[in-house]
Amino acid sequence: MADRRAEENAVTGGPQNTSIEDFDPPMKPKTSKFAIACALLACTTSVLLGYDIGVMSGASLYIQKNLKISDVQVEVLAGTLNIYSLLGSAFAGRTSDWIGRKYTIVLAGVIFLVGALLMGFATNYAFLMVGRFVAGVGVGYGMMIAPVYTAEISPASFRGFLTSFPEVFVNVGILLGYIANYAFSKLPLHLGWRFMLGVGGVPAIFLTVGVLFMPESPRWLVMQGRLGDAKKVLQRTSESKEECQLRLDDIKEAAGIPPHLNDDIVQVTKSSHGEGVWKELILHPTPAVRHILIAAVGIHFFEQASGIDTVVLYSPRIFAKAGITSSNHKLLATVAVGFTKTVFILVATFFLDKFGRRPLLLTSVGGMVFSLMFLGVGLTIVDHHKGSVPWAIGLCMAMVYFNVAFFSIGLGPITWVYSSEIFPLKLRAQGVSIGVACNRVTSGVVSMTFISLYKAITIGGAFFLYAGISAAAWIFFYTMLPETQGRTLEDTEVLFGKYHRWRKANAMLKERKQVDGDDNNNAQVF
Repeated sequence: MADRRAEENAVTGGPQNTSIEDFDPPMKPKTSKFAIACALLACTTSVLLGYDIGVMSGASLYIQKNLKISDVQVEVLAGTLNIYSLLGSAFAGRTSDWIGRKYTIVLAGVIFLVGALLMGFATNYAFLMVGRFVAGVGVGYGMMIAPVYTAEISPASFRGFLTSFPEVFVNVGILLGYIANYAFSKLPLHLGWRFMLGVGGVPAIFLTVGVLFMPESPRWLVMQGRLGDAKKVLQRTSESKEECQLRLDDIKEAAGIPPHLNDDIVQVTKSSHGEGVWKELILHPTPAVRHILIAAVGIHFFEQASGIDTVVLYSPRIFAKAGITSSNHKLLATVAVGFTKTVFILVATFFLDKFGRRPLLLTSVGGMVFSLMFLGVGLTIVDHHKGSVPWAIGLCMAMVYFNVAFFSIGLGPITWVYSSEIFPLKLRAQGVSIGVACNRVTSGVVSMTFISLYKAITIGGAFFLYAGISAAAWIFFYTMLPETQGRTLEDTEVLFGKYHRWRKANAMLKERKQVDGDDNNNAQVF
């Protein structure tokens, strides 16, 4: 806008009034507190998943004793929520394009609340599995829509910070689940696990009520032709009026709305409501879209294939295998796992927009390879000694904490930030839902096979396997994932399509930015 006025003055020869204030350094844009508040509330959906993962790690021990179920049934109980969530994530993309991002979040909270109540009042294993099914659908909706909404409402300058909130809240939920395990473990056997599971409905109530006061996603509003409403939201979530207008123009262009249409309500094509998207995404994708899809599915697959859910979900069993026998000590050590994850994920949120996605991601996965290797070594040593081996027990505990710490500074939050910011606007909801579906399937398979896996190849061998998968992940991320820091959501697509040669596209964007900057400077001189 300022450049345009400068050009007009240069053409018309109009006077340029200057004052002392014109020579002051530019003011640093203010962070939008409203955007942060919206992102915080939307990401409460992630607390639901985190709480369920954390609480099930301890509740499954008491459920197994109370309902007399086998190890295989425990695996199914723990892992099927991830499979059930596929239904939620599969429908969430189309649902959010139909009723909006805001009311999809409300729907996620209501469904999970019903599931939590069913689990809390379950009288047998079958009843409990029905509750898991309902809760899983709610989790699937929430996991897909939270990062999409947050990415779409956030300014580019701190989008990484805000879009990492879903993973932050997953870790908060895990920690709350661990604490609930310890708090309710003192109750009678038949009541303790029911309280552990039923209390999970409390955050769902706050979520459902609170989201009603949030605005709709500006990008969804533009896709419906509601430019006036979209501009109001952008004015409240942007750092300046100029940025608000630029964001609106970018979104209009991505949605296929001509620049000259500025009415509050405009006509849009049917594709803005989600039709034809699957054809462009799966059947006939462009090279850029195909690369984006591979990157999104790949990062979601490796996040779970690295075995993080086994460390979080079965940490009491891992500590038992490491030589910790007291139930209280196992639960307290597990609480420390949740605390470590939460602290390091909070640290990561402040570095995502400072250091970029790739440095944190590669450092994170490299640290995970190291910690998983030595965790496998420690568990193998303990497994092959009849007596207690204190140093090996200490090594196992340290490596568990190292693993969750390294995961939380990179792979954990960046998976959701990255996959939600690389898809073009028209394909974003369905594209993210595919990534979430892959995430949940992989998590479900890993969770439902861990006990059987370590019985087949030893528990140390299981973590050697996860270390190998993490090493493969590092190579994939290094070659296939371009840096997206500071890019607008609408410009990110340019980086993709060249696969491992993405650096050429990155250099082109930098050159274009430099040329634009030189043009702006010339306009200001004249």
